Order: sequence, then C-alpha cells, then structure tokens
Amino acid sequence: MSALFSPFELRSITLPNRIVVAPMCQYSANDGEANAWHLIHLGTLSLSGAGMLCIEGTAVEPEGRITPSDLGLWNDATEAALVPVLAAVRTYSKIPVTLQLAHAGRKGSSRVPWEGGEQIPVADGGWLTSAPSAVEYKAGETKPLELDARGLSRVRAAFSAAAERAARLGLDGIELHGAHGYLIHEFLSPIANRRTDGYGGSLENRLRFPLEIFDAVRAAFPADRPVGVKVSATDWVEGGWDLQQTIAFAKELKHRGADWITASSAGVSPLQKIALGSGYQVPFAEAVKRTAGVNAIAIGLITGAQQAEEIVASGKSDLVALARGMLYDPRWPWHAAAELHATVEAPPPYWRAQPANLRGLFGERAVSGLR
Repeated sequence: MSALFSPFELRSITLPNRIVVAPMCQYSANDGEANAWHLIHLGTLSLSGAGMLCIEGTAVEPEGRITPSDLGLWNDATEAALVPVLAAVRTYSKIPVTLQLAHAGRKGSSRVPWEGGEQIPVADGGWLTSAPSAVEYKAGETKPLELDARGLSRVRAAFSAAAERAARLGLDGIELHGAHGYLIHEFLSPIANRRTDGYGGSLENRLRFPLEIFDAVRAAFPADRPVGVKVSATDWVEGGWDLQQTIAFAKELKHRGADWITASSAGVSPLQKIALGSGYQVPFAEAVKRTAGVNAIAIGLITGAQQAEEIVASGKSDLVALARGMLYDPRWPWHAAAELHATVEAPPPYWRAQPANLRGLFGERAVSGLR
C-alpha cells in the first residue's frame, strides 16, 4: 500500500490521497473577479487526481493585492465571480477545494511577473501599501503606510468577511497566507516589523496580530471545515525570522485549532540567500510536525513519486504540495499512482486513457471497451 495514496482526514473532509495542488497566483483576474481563465485553470487541476486543490492567494481587500490582476474576495462581485467556476469544478470533480486568503502588505502595488514585477508608482495607477512598519521591501520603493489601530481593525475585519464569503461559496477549507513576505509574514519577521507597541519587538508581540487574524478567520468559518496556515519557516537572512520562531508560532496555531501548517520559506527580503536543492524545505515541515505536533504540508522542489512517497511514509510530513510541477504536468498524480501501483480518481470520460498494462489505475469501475 502506498502511503502517498492513503486517505487523510481534516475535520469533516476526507482527502483520498496526500497530494495537494498548491495555491498558485495567476495574476489574471479583472478587478479581483475570477473569469474564464480561472475556470479553465482550476477545472484542469481539479481533474488531476490530487487529494486537495487550493485556489491561489486571494486578496481580502483591494489594497491587499500583489498586482492589479490578483484574485479577490472582498465584495459581492468578487464572491459571485467564483460561483460559476466552483460550480463547474463540483459538477465534474469530487476533489476537496480550499482557498488561500492573503494580503500582500508592503509587496503590493506591483506589476505582474511577466512585466517585471516591480512596484507600480501611485502616479502610474498603483496604490499606497500597508505594513506593520513604514519600511520598504527594497531601496527606492515607496514606503508603506504603518497600520494604526484603525488599520489593524480594518484588516482583521477583511479577513473575517472573506472567510464568511468562502463559507457561503461552499469551500471545503481555508489556508491563511503567512509566508513569502506578505502582510502576516511581515508582522512575524523583525526584518519588516520595527514596531514599538504591542505588535512589535518581542516574539510574543510579533505573533499577536497574525494570531488575531487566525482567530478571526477560524471564528468566521464553519467549525467542521479546516483552516490551515502557510508560513515561511525561515527568512534565509541572519537576524530574521527562523525555524525556532516558526515552531513557536505553530504551537500557538495548533492551540487555537489550526489544522495544518504548510512549511515554505523566504520572501521578506531581497537579501535572502536560499540553499536550494531537491526537497530543500522538507526539513522545515518535519520539524514543525514533530515539535509542534500539528499536521504538516511539505512543499518545494518535490518532483518525483518515490520522493513524495518517502516523505509521507517516513512521517516527515502528512501531505506534499506541488506548484510549478503541477502546472508542468497536470496529471502528475496519475503518473505517481502508476509508479507506486496505486489507484487514483479520474473522470469517466478519461477512463479510456488508462494504459493496457495499468488496468485498475482508475479503479475497478474504469473500463476501456468501445462499441
């Protein structure tokens, strides 16, 4: 029996296997609204055979977008735009669908990656960003506005309202984006957080606002559906956020009912020096799982079926998430199941794709006969 293709429970949701389609920003929305691209993109990935699909980082307010083309969930129009997308997915796939709620913080007001990704000046259609402190991401950029008490309240309320909208949409779970140098991560890291009030300085203070956001989302989302958090386990910068602080954060999140931690890294500083390599972030997931006792998702240069199998079978992580690898090969779970002699879900119109030497790949009901 393959560990990778064993089921996993997250509250009332049962995943058929341990493969997660990671949230991947598409920078293709119109004023935050999903469109035909999202239907095609998510529709394709919903038929991948993965155990869970997570919709891309979705801004909780317009100022929280990375780019003007980010997906959003801040008003009735952005909520309604996701209805037909999710309806199409639900019609043809049983995959549990979650959504990542995000706020870009000081890394907002940027051009889409294929246009360079640089900050857009306000005079050119950009906007003033918000952050824990008035410290820019890199030299030469416009400094963000430091969030005051009213701003903190606004952001908390925006996350809560977006969670309520996610519940109305029938989404199976939520992941909070607390990684990659965006707002929640900015509060955690001393590189971005220079505050001297109750939200800055000590580790306890830097954890406060991210935990308040988690509590607000958890309270607004149905109790039988899971909520997880994506973190950057290290800034890869000396004096920044690190694994030990991540473990402390994970313990607090578990105490508050977090259902998983996705252990990524980096993003808060252009000075980062990342030690890239195959599965280079897996040790972060393993440390979080074993030390904080919370479900963990490993991500980052996980490319092979045997590699993913070993990660789960050895207990290093409960689930593995693929991002770019899934874009490159949207049938990665099919191929992994074939290699590991497992069974994977596939829609009936695709059953005839099952190779003759792999009968049973799509289950006993899959037939290949033609009249």
